[in-house]
Amino acid sequence: MTILEALLMGVIQGVAEFLPISSSGHLAIFENILKINTDTGILYDVMLHVGTLIAILVAFRKDIARLILEFCRIVYDIIQNAKTMVHNKKEGDARRYKKIISNNYRKMILLIIVSTIPTGVIGLLMKEVVTAAAATLLAPGIGLMVTGVLLLVVDYFKAGQKIPKDVSYWHALAIGACQGLATFPGVSRSGTTIVACLLCGFNRKFAVKYSFLMSIPAVLGAAILEFKDIPGLDIGWEMMLTYIGGTVIAGIVGYICIKTMLIMVQKKKFRYFSIYCFFMGIVAIVCHFAL
Repeated sequence: MTILEALLMGVIQGVAEFLPISSSGHLAIFENILKINTDTGILYDVMLHVGTLIAILVAFRKDIARLILEFCRIVYDIIQNAKTMVHNKKEGDARRYKKIISNNYRKMILLIIVSTIPTGVIGLLMKEVVTAAAATLLAPGIGLMVTGVLLLVVDYFKAGQKIPKDVSYWHALAIGACQGLATFPGVSRSGTTIVACLLCGFNRKFAVKYSFLMSIPAVLGAAILEFKDIPGLDIGWEMMLTYIGGTVIAGIVGYICIKTMLIMVQKKKFRYFSIYCFFMGIVAIVCHFAL
């Protein structure tokens, strides 16, 4: 892989990860059409996702800092409640317990945990299927057509008003399952999860925020599973610098696209992304049979 190919893939990842047009689908399409060899299999794709993960951490740094703080407070309150329970049983007392889920950030932590469970299970079950599908143009083409349908439908739904305190754990479970299914090439992760959130009645701004925040444990988990194989890979310094260059570009472009999505979702413009997905899906399918 040349430095220009790495930078191109970085731009594609940064744009397609956060705009609802499927980064996995576009990476698969361009790798197949341009015959780009990443030399280390899925490693470079994972590094690109790490770049966009950093973009999420920067874009939502205040929310993430608050989530971490509230998580620590949850652990502290659970310990205190355990002490209270022991005291009450021992002394026959009736001290009050601390309320664990006392604000929206604490509720969001539990929602993200619940969403991550089906994502991880489905992701592991589909791993081999996804790898095989990404080697063709037909699968990403079909996936993009599916994404196009989802984006077209959601623009005609009335916006909901739900914020974390109004969301059920069943909704979180369903949205997590959608994220797991979106590992299939061409099916947009952000598009699918945002659509799922909106169909569950989420406030539009919260839908985008939740979609991106819930991707953090999923991307971290995938990165850990893949990076454990790095010691066995023969990667020179030149190749590693090329990979890092693409990762940095993915992060910068991704940050810009996150800010763009926060604006776009308020204006109900998903139908334009839908048209683009239909177009790219047709191109991929045609190329599959023509090349």
